[in-house]
Amino acid sequence: MTTLLSRPYGTLADGRTVDEYTLDNGQGLVLRAITYGGIVTSLQVPDRAGRPANVVLGFDQLDDYVLRNPHFGVIVGRYANRIAGGRFTLDGETHQLPLNDGPNCLHGGPRGFGTRLWQAEIEGDALHLRYRSEHGEEGFPGTLDLSVRYRLDDAQGWRVDYEARCDRPTVVNLSHHDYFNLAGGGSAVGHRLQLNASRYTEVDTALIPSRIADVAGTPFDFRSSQVIEARLREGHEQLRLARGYDHNWLLDAPQDGQLHLAARLEDPASGRLMTVHTTEPAVQFYSGNFLDGTLRGQGGQLYRQGDGLCLETQHNPDSPNHAASADWPTTVLRPGEVFRSSTVHRFSTLPD
Repeated sequence: MTTLLSRPYGTLADGRTVDEYTLDNGQGLVLRAITYGGIVTSLQVPDRAGRPANVVLGFDQLDDYVLRNPHFGVIVGRYANRIAGGRFTLDGETHQLPLNDGPNCLHGGPRGFGTRLWQAEIEGDALHLRYRSEHGEEGFPGTLDLSVRYRLDDAQGWRVDYEARCDRPTVVNLSHHDYFNLAGGGSAVGHRLQLNASRYTEVDTALIPSRIADVAGTPFDFRSSQVIEARLREGHEQLRLARGYDHNWLLDAPQDGQLHLAARLEDPASGRLMTVHTTEPAVQFYSGNFLDGTLRGQGGQLYRQGDGLCLETQHNPDSPNHAASADWPTTVLRPGEVFRSSTVHRFSTLPD
């Protein structure tokens, strides 16, 4: 049975209090999250010998999350990933968003959901987070009412459920931006990764999807388990453009609103294994390419390239600028509709 506790975590510059919530399933899985950005600051998971370690990157101080966070552990939105030119047209009206990633809008802009203070309450065995994104926030149309729930279960699972409703047409793409390192420290590119995807979106020089390509015969083929670093430095043009992996994979699972296996990540040394199941049509795999040793994280460690990796379940990047189709599911939300999405991270251990 999951227990939940709360305590004050810190104070923002405007005097608002940030709280921290701890979820503990009593079997070694312990999640800590704060109301600023819905950030998961720690996720304790046992290794094959039962020894716990934090498997997500983060900071020790609130100020670091406010001033220099590269999206560690945040809820991302209103639109996760990139929108080309920070611009899209909906129902004949063009909307300009702020540019915070070269010529693009990334993760909802510089003041996306990962920088907002969420309202929180304990709801049974779940932490329930709420936020109202007003019409015009970061240039997006429509007021959006958001609900995100974190739950731990007895089968070593961490589940995230999203809901959103709007008062006028808008675009929505929500995800979670955790940097995982199942070893609990050091580099994560020695992990083995499997993705349930036979296609991915190639990117242009601005990291905007340019076309859908087959993974067969490329370093992007993770249909069977592969050591991440084995092909990371191959001379593939797509790896050069993104300085590694920072691409969107189209999942092979049916889009029926049910949870399906998207990814399997394992650290052979510690024996930790994480599977990711989602209702989303795609996953962005990011190999931590832009961590450059300038960020001092938890326990004073310096985060370097590849020290954490992201598996962001989502809709395709730049979908508002593509006609809706089976390959480009719409991200448009209209009044009276409800956006729903769920992702489960499940932890276990490999045999010796």
